[in-house]
This record gives sequence, C-alpha cells and structure tokens, in this order.
Amino acid sequence: MKKAEIGNVIEFKEGLKGVVEKVNENSVIVDLTYMKNYRELELEEKTVVNHKNYKIIEQ
Repeated sequence: MKKAEIGNVIEFKEGLKGVVEKVNENSVIVDLTYMKNYRELELEEKTVVNHKNYKIIEQ
C-alpha cells in the first residue's frame, strides 16, 4: 500500500476527504476544511487517519 504524502487529498470513512498535513509512522494528520460541506458536518478541523483506512484520490 502506498502511503500518502503532504499535500495529497485522501478519502476515508465513507466519503470524507481532506488534505494531508503531516505524515507519521502509522497515520496521517488531515485538514478536513478541504470539503465544501465541512461546516455543515460539524467536524473538527483536523483528524488523524491510520494508513490502512484511506485511499489517495489526488497527488
């Protein structure tokens, strides 16, 4: 499995998308404000996603 890099857009948890801000050994930190409906979903601005739980959609 290819790991995401800083700046990649990833998709996880059934349609959530975000921009990778930091790559850790087992996970990435993702900025969710990339999504147009971010405010409507009432999510935190950033989240952590394990490498096993996302797919890269833009590099």
